[in-house]
This record gives sequence, C-alpha cells and structure tokens, in this order.
Amino acid sequence: LTLEIPKGEILALMGPNGSGKSTLANTLMGHPALEVTCGTIHFKGEDVLALATDERSRLGLFLAFQYPVEIPGVNSTYFLRAAVNSVREHDGKEELNAVDFLKVMREKIQLLELDESLLKRSVNEGFSGGEKKRSEILQMALLNPKFAVLDETDSGLDIDALKIVANGVNQLKREDNAQLVITHYQRLLDYIVPDYVHVLHDGRIVKSGDKGLALELEEKGYDPREIFDETKFGAAQEACLRMWLIDEAGVDAKNMTLDELRKAAIDVHREQRLSLIHI
Repeated sequence: LTLEIPKGEILALMGPNGSGKSTLANTLMGHPALEVTCGTIHFKGEDVLALATDERSRLGLFLAFQYPVEIPGVNSTYFLRAAVNSVREHDGKEELNAVDFLKVMREKIQLLELDESLLKRSVNEGFSGGEKKRSEILQMALLNPKFAVLDETDSGLDIDALKIVANGVNQLKREDNAQLVITHYQRLLDYIVPDYVHVLHDGRIVKSGDKGLALELEEKGYDPREIFDETKFGAAQEACLRMWLIDEAGVDAKNMTLDELRKAAIDVHREQRLSLIHI
C-alpha cells in the first residue's frame, strides 16, 4: 500500500478484523516480530526502517496500543519522566527534574480527567480499560509526537470515556503534527473528525473518502463488493513485487504480469517458509 499523511491532518483507517490495520501500526513502530520485505517508511525526511523502535519514538513517532500492557514493578510517573527526558535529550533540550515534570504532568492529567493517584502505581497495573486508554493518551500528550498512531483507542470504552479520550486527542492536534486513527466503528469519528478516511481490506487500501465514507460503512458494513475500488491497485503493487522477486528471491520476474508476480511470490513464500507481507 501507499499512504501519505501530511502535517496538520487526521486520517482514519477502517476495515474488518484481520485486514492488516494493527500490522501496519506495528510495522510503522518497528515491531521486531515483523519483517518488511519491500518498500520504505519516510518520516521527517528519512527512511526509518533501519531504526529501532526506541529510535523511532525519539524521532517523534508514537503508537497508542489497542491492548495496553501492565508492567508490574515499574512506577508510572518514573516511566513517563524517563520517556519524556529521553525525547528531550534527543532534541537537545535539558532534562526535566522531578518537580518540573510533575507540574507538566498535572496539567496533562487534568486534560484527560485521570486520577493522579493512579500514577503512583506500576504502569497500567490495576487500571480499568478506560484508565489504560487515557493513560496512553497521557503518554502522547507528554511525549508530544509529530506523528501518532491510535490503534483502536475506542475499543472497550463507554461513551463518557470515549468523549474524554477524543477531547484529549483533539486538543493535541496542531499544524506541525499528524495522526492516524485506526478504528472499526464510525462512533469514534463523531468526536475525532478525520480529514480523510481509508478502508483497508486484505492488506490493501481499497477505498478512500471523507467522513461520509465512515457513515457509509456503518450502514453497509465491509462487504468487499461494496467497497472495492480497483483504482487503488496497479503500478505500485506490481513494482514492489517485481523488485522483491528479482532482488531478494532471485526470480526472473522482469516480464511477468501482475497475476504472475502474485503467484510467483506465493510460490517463493511456500518454498522458503518465510512470512511475506503482501503489498
């Protein structure tokens, strides 16, 4: 897939279960279990594929998890301060001492209506689902990323918690940052209004539009016969598969058609027993 997210914009990525939304989010952040076999990820003028997850984070990438994990024994406040100071060091700024950090953190806590006592606990330990999601947005507010990916931040939230989280996200939108909001449902987009909506199906963007597309999906569902847009496929997919087959698999794919390229890639996958991300 080819996706461009300009500064100052919010893009929504929707799609059925198993369509590749979370895989894309984890790939952007450099999850070690995923191997990128073709393509590039450009951010702030450089290809970040060679960077480790922590390096991408210091550069300004952020991922709010679909299922935030508990980290027993790691105090939430110490964790947040260490993360913030790591980014500040990367940006050439002085570290925040404990007093200054608490002042900043308390301002952000009020924005998300989060109980300050929770931050005396270990990271996410004993938090409710809504508290975990608000804690993720608190991290986002403190780290001040240039590009944030919100992976189904609305899952498990009641309507009141959803409004609080959405309000926090909206207040963090600026002209110099961008957000990719991943969701199944249109209801989140009632509160976080996207500039564009893309539909992901089987690892490919099959349709794009404005917020009206989300309303259409709410009504019709993700039936591929309804949402498939052939114009989203073609040259980019063909070039990527051809490059991978020639350079990485040693296949003479110079004159193959797109269907032949797809079949050859599957055959190579079976032979080598590798995990191939179909672009």
